Amino acid sequence: MNRKIAACIAASLIAIPAAGAQQATEDWATIDTLTQMVANATGRTATPIDRRIKLARCPEQASVTMVDAQTLAVRCASLGWRLRVPMTGPANAAPAAAGFAAPSSAPAIRRGDAVRVSIETESFSVSYSATAAQDGRVGETIALRGNDPKNLMSAVVTGPGRARLMD
Repeated sequence: MNRKIAACIAASLIAIPAAGAQQATEDWATIDTLTQMVANATGRTATPIDRRIKLARCPEQASVTMVDAQTLAVRCASLGWRLRVPMTGPANAAPAAAGFAAPSSAPAIRRGDAVRVSIETESFSVSYSATAAQDGRVGETIALRGNDPKNLMSAVVTGPGRARLMD
């Protein structure tokens, strides 16, 4: 009887450190649902994230944003990880069943429009104003003028009145 008790105690002592050493990993099913919701809003489909990726579980809800017309970014700001998720399907072909209007060929930014330009990296984000030097649809690269009217910069249109400088 004592041998059985001793064996159970020894087994439980061995199992305790192993259980404490395991770190909770991210719930990819939840992340896939979030990325699909954002991709569906653009009429596209997000590629599922590879389940072999082992990242620490984000203490808050991970954010999902569009990088460009073909890519989403999944970020956990508090832990500092970021993943790029490719999207498939035709750009701006929103499904009618979801209540979206048919895709428009109208530019999201017109020449002369004020544009909020952003630069984002893993460690910082900066936004400033510029003026569009040409028309552009979401996902297209357009020329913008900053404070110096002689110098042009290129940025990708991310939405009406918004563009992002690529790293």
